[in-house]
Amino acid sequence: MQASMEATVTQQLQFSPWINSKKIAAKPKGSLHFSRRLIEQQMLQAPFSFNLQPSRPPNHHRTAALKISCSYKNSTALESGNHFAFVDESLTLQRKAREIEPYLNGHCIYLVGMMGSGKTTVGKVLSKALGYSFCDSDSLVEQDVGTSVAEIFKLYGEEYFREKEMESLRKLSLMNQLVVSTGGGVVTRTMNWTYMDKGISVWLDVPLKALVKRISAVGTESRPLLHQDSTDAYSKTLALLSTLLEKRGEAYASAHVQVSCEKIAAKLGNKDASNVTPMAIAMEALEQIESFLKGRDDYCAF
Repeated sequence: MQASMEATVTQQLQFSPWINSKKIAAKPKGSLHFSRRLIEQQMLQAPFSFNLQPSRPPNHHRTAALKISCSYKNSTALESGNHFAFVDESLTLQRKAREIEPYLNGHCIYLVGMMGSGKTTVGKVLSKALGYSFCDSDSLVEQDVGTSVAEIFKLYGEEYFREKEMESLRKLSLMNQLVVSTGGGVVTRTMNWTYMDKGISVWLDVPLKALVKRISAVGTESRPLLHQDSTDAYSKTLALLSTLLEKRGEAYASAHVQVSCEKIAAKLGNKDASNVTPMAIAMEALEQIESFLKGRDDYCAF
C-alpha cells in the first residue's frame, strides 16, 4: 500500500445490489445484521452503499472498516407492509421495464379507466421504472384554463372541458417517453383514440365496488360528474359510477391492453381487489404490454 494510503481515506464504492448472505460473516461485536427470513433465503436484495476506510494504525497493521447502510424510498401509497418485499417488487419491476424497453421504442403509454382506478399513482410507478416522464392530462387542462377541473365544469360545462382535453391529448401524442394518466371520460371521443393509438393504451380495470370504496372515502368534491350533497355517499356514488361504467365500459375495452385488478388479486391469492398494490398493477401492466408488443407483426417498427 502506498504511503498516501497511510492516512484514513473514504472511498465510495458501487456494488451489485445482489448480496449473498452466506458470504458475509459478522463478528460478535459487529453491527451487521440480517433477518432470519433473509438468511434462510440465502439472498439479500436491496440497494446498498458501502464506505471502505483503509487505514494504518499505530501498530502498522493494515485494517479496513466496512460500513454498510441501506435506505428505502418509502411511500404510503406504495407501502407493501414489508420493506424487503417492497424493494424486491421494485427491483423486479425495473428488470421487467428493461426487458420491454427495446420493444417500446420510446412510445408513450396512455392509462385509461374510471375515476379512482389509480391511473395517477400507477402512472408514476411505471414512469419511474421505465425512466419516462409522467403527465396527467387533467392537470394540463387546468394549467391551460387556469382553474380546476371541477370549476371548468361549473363555469364552462363538460363540452368545453372535453375540447380542451382533446387538445391536450393531441399535443401529448407528438411527444415520446411519456406515461400519461388520462381523465375517466377521455375514451368517449373517437379522436382521442386516434391520438392514443400512436402509443399504447392501457385500461386499468378495477371492480366497481373497489372504485366506490376509494372515492366515497375521500369525497367527490373534485369529481364534477359524481359530486352530490348526499348523506349516503356510498350508495349515491355507487349508482352514479354504475351508470358511467355502463356507458364507457365498451370504450375502455378498446384499449390495447387490459389490466384486471381482480385477476391480479386472484393470482396473488387475495380475494379483495382493493388490496392490490400499485406496484403489482404496474408489473401486470408491463407484462401485458410486453405480450401485446411481441404479438404485433410490426413490433420491430412500432
